[in-house]
Amino acid sequence: MAIQIVMDRTGDSRHLFDPANEREIARAERRFYELTNAGFTAAARTGPGQVSQIRSFDANAEETVFFPRLVGG
Repeated sequence: MAIQIVMDRTGDSRHLFDPANEREIARAERRFYELTNAGFTAAARTGPGQVSQIRSFDANAEETVFFPRLVGG
């Protein structure tokens, strides 16, 4: 199972999907682009304690975290 973690002011929400299930992949891909188009930054875990920003959906990423846009002021 792969997971998408969406961070926000209230904490986080977690969305599991099976990379072998086309319907779940399509839903996860829609969520990826909805969030990134809304200004979230996506990062995938690349190793223990390591993440890398990603700009396109990767169904093989075991864990993708979405961070909201920072607001200064």
